[in-house]
Amino acid sequence: MLKMNLFITLLPIILMFGLMYLLLILPEKKRNKKYNEMLSQLEKNDEVMTRGGIIGKIIIIEENNVIIETSAERTKIKVSKTGIATKLNKED
Repeated sequence: MLKMNLFITLLPIILMFGLMYLLLILPEKKRNKKYNEMLSQLEKNDEVMTRGGIIGKIIIIEENNVIIETSAERTKIKVSKTGIATKLNKED
């Protein structure tokens, strides 16, 4: 009888952790996997946007950094790969 009461008492807590995993942790894992996949597929001449909102074209890819070229003045900026927010589509 005591074991059953303990189980009933702990059931809501167990369900909350399960729900939290399904709603928060699992989608974040999927997002991180997709983001890391995008970073690994970066190529020269890809147009990217940094987390700071700077848009440029990749001209050099290093192990942990990329050098992007922005604007008509061909300004070159060295950015950490993790500083890249997204790869922009060229299909506009």
